Amino acid sequence: MLQTERRPVSVGEMLTEEFLVPMALTQSALAEAMGVPRRLVNELCNDRRAVTADTALMLARVFGNSPEFWLNMQRRMDLWEALHTPRRRERIERAQALQPVA
Repeated sequence: MLQTERRPVSVGEMLTEEFLVPMALTQSALAEAMGVPRRLVNELCNDRRAVTADTALMLARVFGNSPEFWLNMQRRMDLWEALHTPRRRERIERAQALQPVA
């Protein structure tokens, strides 16, 4: 399992700090380029919405990178959150490996 204690960079942080700010783009301009409501972009930037396959494809098209870039970032954050949220971690740790049938 993922063992790092350091929280990975979130999609919202990456989107804002590495794309919007350096490119002097507003959330509204990105939403328009993506063809989505501004609210969707705002929720992504504020980590209140997860990246879906569709969103990853749109972001990749707009920024010229890969959808895997966005999906992998989301996956890393999802795994980290699962392992660092006590209630979720406890539930995960109750799972037991299946024993092979002889």
